[in-house]
This record gives sequence, C-alpha cells and structure tokens, in this order.
Amino acid sequence: MIWYIINLLNILIFMGVKIMKFKDLIGQMSLEEKAGLCSGKDMWHTKPVERLGIPSFMMCDGPHGLRKQDESGVSTNVDQSIDAICFPTAAATACSWDKDLLYKLGETIGEEAVAERVSIVLGPGTNIKRSPLCGRNFEYFSEDPYLAGMLSASFINGVQSKNVGTSIKHYCANNQETYRMSINAAVDERTLREIYLLPFEIAVKLSQPRTIMASYNLINDTYATENEFILNKVLRDEWGFKGVVVSDWGATNERVKGIKAGHDLEMPSSGGMNDKLIVEAVKDGSLDEKTVDETVDRILQVTMPTAENPSDATYSKEEHYQIAKDIASECAVLLKNQDNALPLKAGKVLLVGELAVVPRFQGAGSSFINCTKISTVAESLKEAGVEYEFTSGYDLDDEKPKKNLKLRKAAVELAKNFDTVIVVSGLPGSYEAEGFDRKHINLPESHNLLIEELSNVNNNINVVLTMGASVTMPWIDKVKSVLCMYLGGQAGADACVDLLLGKKNPSGKLAETFALSLDDIPSSQNFPGSRFSSEYREGLYVGYRYFNTANVPVLFPFGYGLSYTTFEYSNLKLSSSEIKDTDTLTVSVDVTNTGDVEGKEIVQLYVNDVKSTVYT
Repeated sequence: MIWYIINLLNILIFMGVKIMKFKDLIGQMSLEEKAGLCSGKDMWHTKPVERLGIPSFMMCDGPHGLRKQDESGVSTNVDQSIDAICFPTAAATACSWDKDLLYKLGETIGEEAVAERVSIVLGPGTNIKRSPLCGRNFEYFSEDPYLAGMLSASFINGVQSKNVGTSIKHYCANNQETYRMSINAAVDERTLREIYLLPFEIAVKLSQPRTIMASYNLINDTYATENEFILNKVLRDEWGFKGVVVSDWGATNERVKGIKAGHDLEMPSSGGMNDKLIVEAVKDGSLDEKTVDETVDRILQVTMPTAENPSDATYSKEEHYQIAKDIASECAVLLKNQDNALPLKAGKVLLVGELAVVPRFQGAGSSFINCTKISTVAESLKEAGVEYEFTSGYDLDDEKPKKNLKLRKAAVELAKNFDTVIVVSGLPGSYEAEGFDRKHINLPESHNLLIEELSNVNNNINVVLTMGASVTMPWIDKVKSVLCMYLGGQAGADACVDLLLGKKNPSGKLAETFALSLDDIPSSQNFPGSRFSSEYREGLYVGYRYFNTANVPVLFPFGYGLSYTTFEYSNLKLSSSEIKDTDTLTVSVDVTNTGDVEGKEIVQLYVNDVKSTVYT
C-alpha cells in the first residue's frame, strides 16, 4: 500500500498536480502575508510571520567561506562581516577533480553556518568559463560542464548534510561581468543545454539544492528572473527541482511576471513595493492566487527546516584552518618541473616578489572573507626552517616603469649569487574581481620582465603563481618550474611551502585550458559583446572542445598537471565494445605508482560519438 501511495504521488506530480506541503498553514495566511513572504525583510533576511510561527532566516555569501554581515541586515560593507575561514576558491578546488574533497569543503562551511545561525549559503558558483577574461572566473569551477556539475553537487551535498541550504548560482549564462545586469546572452538552445545548463542540471538532479539563484542577465531576450523556459519548463518540469528560485541581489525586474515564470523569492527587500504589485495582480485577476500559494509553499519548505538547527553550535577555527590548508595542497597544479627542480634542494635561496609577503589568496567582491589569520610564503618558509633572502622585485600597487625598474634591477643583481630563486608572481586584485572583466590574459608586465631578466642571470628560477584565472607565460622556456596555486585561501601559502619542500606531492590537474594568446580563444571575437547583447557564436566550442577540434596549440591543456612521482597505466578494460545511449559502460584500469614518493593520480576518461549525425 505504501509503495502504491508513493507511486501515485509521483504520477500526480509528473502530471502537473502540485501537492502543497504547507497547504493548511498557507490557508491561514492573508494575501498580504503571502505576498510579503515572496521578498526579503532586509538585505540578508526573509520576512517572518510571527502569529503563525513562521520564522525569518538569514542568507550570506559563502562559496569559499562565510561572509556574514552584521545582524541588522542592512550592511554590505565587507569590513563589517564576521571573521571566518577563507577556503580556496572554486578555480582552485576544481583542480582537485575530487568530489570527496568538495563534499568535505561544503561540510566544513556548513558547520560554520550552523554556528553562525546562517540558513542559506549563497554558492557554489557553477557558471561555465566561456572566456578567461571573465572577472569572476575565480569563483567558478571549470570550462567543462560535467566537471563543474559534479563538483557543485558534491559541495551542495556537503553543506546540506548540516541542514544548511545552498543557493547554486548564477542561473544561467552569466559568463561575464561587463553589463552583467542588463546584457542579453544570445545563445542557441543546443549550446545552452549542453554547455551552460548542464552543470546546473547535474547539480540539481544529484543534490537538490534548497535554492537556486537566478542571474541578472537576459537569456535570449528575457530576464532570468522572468524566464518561463529556464525556470518552469527546464528547471522544474524537466529536472524536477523542488526548491526556491531566489533572485540575485537586485535582479528582480517585473515582479508579477517573475512570479508567473517561477521566480519565488526577491532579494533584498523592495520595501514592500513589489509585494503590493503581487496583491494588486491577484485582486484584478491578472495573477492566479494558486500560483502565489505554490510559491509560498516552496519558500516554507526552505524556511521551516532551518529553524531546527541548534543555537549553541560552535566550531574550532584552528581545525578548520588545517582543513583549508589540506584542501589547498590538493588543488595545486605543477605545470613545469625541469630537471626535478622541485622539491627544493639545499643551497642559498632568494625569494622574490611582493606577493610572497602581501599574498593574494581570494577574489574580490561578494565572496571576500575577513580571515581569522593569513599565511604568507615568506613566513611559512621561515617557519619551515628555510634560510633565504627576500627582495620585492616589483610593486603591486604601482606600475610606473621607473619604480619597477629599480626594484627589478636590485632583484636581478642579487639573483646572481644564489643557488635557487623562488619568484612569487600572479594577478593583483586590480586585474580581476566581481564587477569588471579582464582586458587581457597576461600577467603584469613588471612581473614578466622580472622573470625574464632573472632567468638571464640564474638558471634555477622557480615560479609560484597566485591568480584566479589562466594567464600567458612568455618566459615558460626559461624557468625550471612553475607551481600554480590559483587563489588558495588564507592557508594557501602554508600549503604552497609544503609542496615546494616536498612534504606534499602536487596532484592537481587544470580545470581550464591555458591558451597561448587571447586571439586563440574562440569567444574572443564576441566577448563581452555590445552594450546590449553578447552573441555566443562559438556555440559548443568552449575551452578544450574548440582547441581539440581545431587542433590549435595551447600553453597547457585542460586536464594537465605533473607530479613528483610517476604513474603507469595498464590493463585497460571496457565492459562492452558497443553501447547504446541508454546503456552503461564500465571502464577499469590499473594505475601503479612507479616513482619513489607517495602521490595521487587523477584518471581522466573522455567520451565522444565517433559516428555522429550532428556536429560535435
């Protein structure tokens, strides 16, 4: 009988008969109270209905750590957010290709959210890296939809295992910062579904996030918060999403149209303005009150469970710092290691680069974390017992040629007398952030010149890179090693030194392609587009899909990464030589560590239709 009832419920839902979980509670609410629940109370909280026992809940930014603002719900000033652990950004964690690691990250952030009485963590960022120029790429996982979707699902499951909701974002085709609040993403349906919707689809089906954040932009001429196709048809009817669609902050346009399209919760507060429009629309018959009831029911399904979390929960900041360090060490990608220059050998060491003492370890914008403490490469080397001399080599805040020339000359002169030179380079915060896109994919010229000139006087130059997106490396043939840390969080420098010294073995693989030049990137002719529209003319050919198909050489390919050890693959087996699209193929392979040190290997399997009737 139970089996019969469950199947009947599933059939009714599939047929479009919506069964409301909080029907009785909603029946006690006035129209004004229903409309009021569809928008925020302030910047970070939802509205309560105290007479019915419906609580308010708090949301906060948090893909890489909690950015919880003060409880007044008014402030957006990052200086007024709580101290929290800053974990590696998505650009870094994606290079682990490790679902368990992302689950652990989500679980840890979920623990902090419970302790801080936060009900919804606004993340993860799941948008595809259409172009390396996107200023917010540090917050996104990959150019590959499958990898992005699987890692997003794992993060969500980790957070939600602690009875804290997530808000996967930014749904969808939010692939640039230029005109992000008004740009129209003009993209054909196949590309939209196979590239830009797929990571969200995977995450929704594998993790059912409690909320999904609708983006600012338009998709094919309709705002995301009013887009019936992506919200109701695709997200709910096709994928079976059960949660709440919340607007990105300020992304609401026409509120009644949004309610009809499936946009549930407007954030932040509109001061009651849009609530009144909902009430008026119901009263004049242009909006069915049943649609409002269904919207409120979804909101209540997110609101009520979070009230059950304990009010006295705590967590250890020291333990979470260690977790952040462990995660960062799993994400680093060794891009070059000529003559086994790393791990570092004994000898006189020169440390160069202002980023070694003033680290950049996180992105700027809504995910900015006020950290409990910050590690630096300089201090971590000292704590590890490495004796070195330091020189800045460049100025992070001043690109004036004369100043950098003086610093560069001093570094080059010193480098002549050292056995090993470690250069910490990367992108300053002014180069990439939420709110604007990059103009090029190069490091600052002062950094490139410094590395070039150092390599002319010393043949053991080792480069550490800290940045949120891919860069060019015109000096790559002149240096011994390159260790890419991306933005590794507040413990990233500690992890970096463990890797440099061989206490940890780098095992990360790139989750995006490093192109030789901006002109090689297929979207470059249409990015960021005009004032009003960005045309996705490259279609499916995003990242490695283009480079492989067009046979265009790259600096480093998607999936690339070295190790301090070596691995041998053998005994590859397929469960079948032929399959249909409905079949499951099992692939097995033996992987043997043939080197001298312990290490991890990421096995990658690429699949395509070798006899396709449509272009691939």
